[in-house]
Amino acid sequence: MTPTIPVDTSWTFAPAVLLTVAVYGWLYVRRWRTVRRTHGARGVGVHHLVLWITGLVLILVALVSPLDRISEQLASGHMVQHLILADLVPIALILACTKVLLRPVTRRVHGVERRAGVLAHPVMGVVAYVGAMWFWHVPVFYDAALRHAGVHVLEHLTFAAAGFLYWWHLISPIRSRFRLGGLAPIGYMASTKLLVGALGVALTFVPRLLYSGYDVDGERWGLTPLNDQHVAGAIMGLEQSLVMGIGLAWLFARMLAESDRADEREERAEDARAAAAARAAAGAVDLPGS
Repeated sequence: MTPTIPVDTSWTFAPAVLLTVAVYGWLYVRRWRTVRRTHGARGVGVHHLVLWITGLVLILVALVSPLDRISEQLASGHMVQHLILADLVPIALILACTKVLLRPVTRRVHGVERRAGVLAHPVMGVVAYVGAMWFWHVPVFYDAALRHAGVHVLEHLTFAAAGFLYWWHLISPIRSRFRLGGLAPIGYMASTKLLVGALGVALTFVPRLLYSGYDVDGERWGLTPLNDQHVAGAIMGLEQSLVMGIGLAWLFARMLAESDRADEREERAEDARAAAAARAAAGAVDLPGS
């Protein structure tokens, strides 16, 4: 009979994480209240505040809740932690930002973008996201993160940074030099999610255990180490598919809305030109009798 190994589900309570979340929560709420006083709901809405709080709560779920302990024992838990940091947290926090809210830092962002040059191009977002996912799932680096706390922190920071860069280009709360337009965002997302989804498929069907850090003689929550690895791969593939599906639908709707706004601007411009031409013609007709 396969022995059952208990799973530690204690909370982490990392002081650095708690302090960071508290500071970013306070800064956002302070700025949010200022914008609401000066611009009202047109500057920032209640849903933006909810999104920011959601993003901060997700950070706590990933790094403070029992999920952090579970991730050290189960590859499936580790995968959920990675995907929260690389996808859900950046999406929530970036969607919580508006042009008015970011106005004090817009020039700095544009300055950083200019100095970064080609590194600020959206292609680098794809390279960073896909590269981080594949790099940290190479067995030697994955196991190093499990064994050494410092490497584990670096892994988390890498996923978070790559996720923010990737989703920043896609959601683009403020206009950048390399803003994706037309069908480009759809290709940007589809290519990335397919490349990362391929990693999930590989982990789901690989016939041997890749990560020695999870190699135990028994089962945790009814999963052998190999089955746990397969579940982790399935979670990655499913999450990438869901995010891609929802994201593509949102991008398509945004593309249609932008097209409608462009048509409206063109119609107003044509009306203005027609009105100006009519006034000029009327002035020309009145000239002989003046």
